[in-house]
Amino acid sequence: MARTSLTGSRIRERRTMVGRKQADLARAVGISPSYLNLIEHNRRRIGGKLIRDIARELGVEPAALTEGAEAALLTTLREAAANDAGATEELPRLEEFVGRFPGWARLLAETRQRATDLAHSVEVLSDRMTHDPFLSASLHEVISTVTAIRSTASILAETRDIDPEWRDRFHRNMAEESARLAESAEALVRYLDEASSTEFTASTPQEELDTWLRESGFHFADLERALPMEPATLVKRSEAIRSSAAGAMAVSHLTRYRKDAEHMPLAAFQEAATASAFDPAALAARFDVNLTAVFRRMASLPKDRVGAEIGLVCCDGSGTLTFRKPVDGFPLPRYSAACPLWPLYQALSRPMAPVRRWVELGGRNPRRFLAYAVCQPSQPAGFDGPQVLEAAMLILPQELAQVPEPEQPLELGTSCRICPRAACAARREPSIMAEVF
Repeated sequence: MARTSLTGSRIRERRTMVGRKQADLARAVGISPSYLNLIEHNRRRIGGKLIRDIARELGVEPAALTEGAEAALLTTLREAAANDAGATEELPRLEEFVGRFPGWARLLAETRQRATDLAHSVEVLSDRMTHDPFLSASLHEVISTVTAIRSTASILAETRDIDPEWRDRFHRNMAEESARLAESAEALVRYLDEASSTEFTASTPQEELDTWLRESGFHFADLERALPMEPATLVKRSEAIRSSAAGAMAVSHLTRYRKDAEHMPLAAFQEAATASAFDPAALAARFDVNLTAVFRRMASLPKDRVGAEIGLVCCDGSGTLTFRKPVDGFPLPRYSAACPLWPLYQALSRPMAPVRRWVELGGRNPRRFLAYAVCQPSQPAGFDGPQVLEAAMLILPQELAQVPEPEQPLELGTSCRICPRAACAARREPSIMAEVF
């Protein structure tokens, strides 16, 4: 929402900067000095012709004196001050600070954003360095090769009367192991160079699929048409899907996506979702589908259609995450196990019993979400076959939810490794974030 309370401060600062007296500026624009004084102290609203006249006299564009351009800056600074008692006491003077010192305000906001980005980088890289299967295998390869070289070198150094034929064989072994060590080390360095970025890269079929879905925005317009494209054709056209395993997983995902789109057409579903305040139960009844299908469909809605991004995470009966669509403020672990307090796992423990909870993730600037979760069993091998469980959790941003919020939501984290909440009964391991963040 646009504000005008900073306009007076900007007028005063600009007038002082150009050396104009208050009485002179008031006379030039046809108002009294006392009225201009009230404007400059943010006690009178201003707009229309008067703001244009003042901007002309001060030699700036009218937009430079209005607050619209500073709305995001104010929001960022308020978020930065949210968890600091001293800063919170100064919040009533925030607009005055931004109006009088816009340069310092932007610097402070940029510094806060930089700190947030660095915290995110620590989370992503810690998750990767701790649980990346490729990294673990590469390090074991390097250690094994170094051990073999060391053993051979020890034999050559400690055995004086070794047979020449055996000496030559040991030398060849050392040469071969050294070459293998060099190749392993080069591959590891290349991988770490790529991993130094927090961008999502693929090293397994699941990650390959996740990367492709992220790049597609989890929405496929070709499957929303009256005559949708075949999933296999859409996958073949993608340059991001390289392996056959990832291709099979992508076709399976798109086949289910197309089925959801047929049962819940985009325009009708979006209209119904907005009308029902994004209530999954109401949407399931409206389109005669199960809750998990509604979760998937809601998560596929483009952000520009509903005003915010809706997240989704799914897991199988073992608790392994099989689908991830993160949202800002609710990151999802790539390798490590997720927080056991997630409503996702509460639903997994009691199939067919829906769960709805307000949740809040720990951190310097925690955000609240309304989480819906459900676990539904299936019998893919028939009645006498094993029961297969799949749980799904919809992550609805606070701005879309219209359910009353409790005073104390369920506090949870992303995973124990990077969760800053030290006092947690479900903690499995110490956090690297607790002391710093």
